[in-house]
Amino acid sequence: MSSPHDENRREFLQTGLAAATAAVALSSVATGEDASSKGLATRPLGKTGVDVSLLCLGGWHVGDVKDQGEAIKIMHTALDEGMTFFDNCWDYHDGGSEEIMGKALAADGGKWRKKCFLMTKVCARDAKGVRSQIEDSLRRLKTDVIDLMQMHEINFDNDPDWVQEQGGLAELLKIQKEGKVRFVGFTGHKSPHIHLKMMPVHAWQTVQCPINVCDHFYRSFAQQVIPAAEKIGACVIGMKSLGGGAKGAGKIPTAKVATAEECIRFALSQPIASLVTGIDSMEVLKQNIKIGREYKPYQGAELEALLAKVKPQAGDGRHERFKSTIDFEGPYHRKQHGFEA
Repeated sequence: MSSPHDENRREFLQTGLAAATAAVALSSVATGEDASSKGLATRPLGKTGVDVSLLCLGGWHVGDVKDQGEAIKIMHTALDEGMTFFDNCWDYHDGGSEEIMGKALAADGGKWRKKCFLMTKVCARDAKGVRSQIEDSLRRLKTDVIDLMQMHEINFDNDPDWVQEQGGLAELLKIQKEGKVRFVGFTGHKSPHIHLKMMPVHAWQTVQCPINVCDHFYRSFAQQVIPAAEKIGACVIGMKSLGGGAKGAGKIPTAKVATAEECIRFALSQPIASLVTGIDSMEVLKQNIKIGREYKPYQGAELEALLAKVKPQAGDGRHERFKSTIDFEGPYHRKQHGFEA
């Protein structure tokens, strides 16, 4: 008769082997073009027909750089080095992130915008708010079209109902038909079950969610949302690979659960289109570019060793509190749902 310990060990190994199988499959079909000394590998953005860099520059962190000149230099360097997928959101730094990114992309006659696949997000659920916020984003980003617009922070159980009942989704699709938005998706970090509720609402092209080594053991988006997204023809964009946190440090590396390189490699080893990474300095940009260029998927014994190292601190969610508390919802969305901002 096997002991509980034996059963747990068997379950862990099966989980690790399943992830290893996924990593092997990914290495053969989804790594995209080879990275060169001046570039990053690309991956298909689902069924859009567009390829994007496997790493994406996060809008919140670049908007947190105090020196605007340095922030612009970081973005221009990222584009030159092959990180051509940029993330942003209407409410990051009260629009400040979009403002500074717009300046960077419009510089030198707009040559930088031509290099960039540009994503931002809309926070409103009602038609009037969606229209107003998207017009704000177009103006601040100094562009006529957003490549990918995502409905942001689908973190509350009633958000999938609200985007339909209040008319926000219908207005977003109308704006898409007007040619101001190319592709549409949604984001969220709270719970896989909310993502699963949101998926049938529309034929989304992208779904953004947390993908990290701790997620593997706790309310896992990777294990629940990725397969569901594949079934509806959507692709997953990963985020919070370091567990979130300001100043680019990341909660998981800070707690010495795993290094930044291990975290990013693990996330990229999942079948995702791209990984949004927080970059608030040239040093972090160079670090992430290096990790992206040298990336090889985790598999086999190496993967099992990483999961074994992480598991003791992963199962209770201590490094992913954005899944279990309201502390990580943005002020706009707290107020939207009647909570104190």
